[in-house]
Amino acid sequence: MAHGVPPQLPSSGRGRFDIRMSLGPDSDTGTTGHSVRSYINSLARRSPARLAMLVFAALILTITLLLMLPFATRTPGSTSFVTALFTATSAVCVTGLTVVDTATQWTVFGDIVLALGIQIGGLGVMVIASILALAVSRHLGLTQRMLAATETKSRLGDVGALLRAVIATSLVAETVLTLIFLATFVGIDPSFISALGHSLFMAVSTFNNAGFVVLADGLGQFVGNWAVSLPIILGTIVGAVGFPVTLNIAQHLRHPHDWTLHSKLTLVTYGSILGISIIVIGLLEWNNPATLGGLSGSDRILATLFHATTPRSSGLATLDVGQMEQSTWFFIDVLMFIGGGSASTGGGIKVTTFAVLVLAIVAEARGDRDTEAFGKRIPPDVVRLAISATFLGAFLVGTATLAILQITNYSLSQVLFEVISAFATCGLSTGITPTLPESAQIILIVLMYLGRVGTMTLAAALALRNRRRVIRLPEERPVIG
Repeated sequence: MAHGVPPQLPSSGRGRFDIRMSLGPDSDTGTTGHSVRSYINSLARRSPARLAMLVFAALILTITLLLMLPFATRTPGSTSFVTALFTATSAVCVTGLTVVDTATQWTVFGDIVLALGIQIGGLGVMVIASILALAVSRHLGLTQRMLAATETKSRLGDVGALLRAVIATSLVAETVLTLIFLATFVGIDPSFISALGHSLFMAVSTFNNAGFVVLADGLGQFVGNWAVSLPIILGTIVGAVGFPVTLNIAQHLRHPHDWTLHSKLTLVTYGSILGISIIVIGLLEWNNPATLGGLSGSDRILATLFHATTPRSSGLATLDVGQMEQSTWFFIDVLMFIGGGSASTGGGIKVTTFAVLVLAIVAEARGDRDTEAFGKRIPPDVVRLAISATFLGAFLVGTATLAILQITNYSLSQVLFEVISAFATCGLSTGITPTLPESAQIILIVLMYLGRVGTMTLAAALALRNRRRVIRLPEERPVIG
């Protein structure tokens, strides 16, 4: 989207939308301006998801160039293009994987650039574009509604309310988190301004499930601190369930029976997986002297709850993930791959996708014709989309794992962990990412981008139009299993 002039919504009866671009005094009649505007309008009508992918890529490139400025790093000239690109992609895609120490590499300007990248990426460029249009026109045109609905899976008529919920939820949550963190950080930072900056950055990173930490000693110093760990847990959950769920619950807080099927599936599945995660991670790490085994009783409980929550999306850690058992790594692999809620700051294939797959398997095992949940029937095309998203995600993870195994000497468990963390935009790491060759880091960059854009959005952007066939071929059942 061009700087300076946001989308203009015409009064045309057909509801079309035109993007005016400030390319100079003759931009309205200039060939170049007309061509660019026509291409963007055409792309917005044909594939809003593909347009969003391009905008995401442009934002990543912008953040990359800003991070390469001499005053963005504490040692001018120490940031290579791949390092800047990796960091920018990780920020915009709200991942948290890094190849340099965030606390020591970047200046205040660099931290501000990262925070902006996280904030914009967390909300979603498609949502931001719709917010700009809403602010200018006071109403949404058809194209903007389609653009936002592609990311949020909302109905077109609900997009305006969704955008207001995005702004309100983000501002309230990040303000509350900032104040809570400030109460603790003011006692460990050298100045109030520094404490405020660190508190604001951590609030943005927590709510957007980004996984970046600017504290010199990391979060390990707060492993038993409920005043820091608990807000991170709650902020992660709010950010990971998704804006449509937050909006739906706020509208029908006193009437849970009016919640949408999406909200019910998200909350029940998210809660169930969280409960299972607490038990499994607690059992696997309870006696590990390098992690939970070295903590007191109350600290063990808090750390278990923390690390049962953050692998789903935020990637923040108070324990050394590299010292965890390999069985724990594998379990966290599964958690990261599932991810958070649809249209949330989390990644992965999404909890609703996982829920639909489980329900479809249960229906098939029972011999039921339909896939059902909470008194509703889930359409077959939704089941197919869930299968497609999961298969595409597994394909990307498998391909990237094979490629990195070929060019490094790390174990399968280590490489698989990093690859899933990148694809699921989680950010947890066994500690090998900074030591990977640039070719492997570029693979992770691509995975973070595809993971944030979303397997569903990617499939929609690359797929051809649905073909309407007049004649259907005869049906025949192949043997399965």
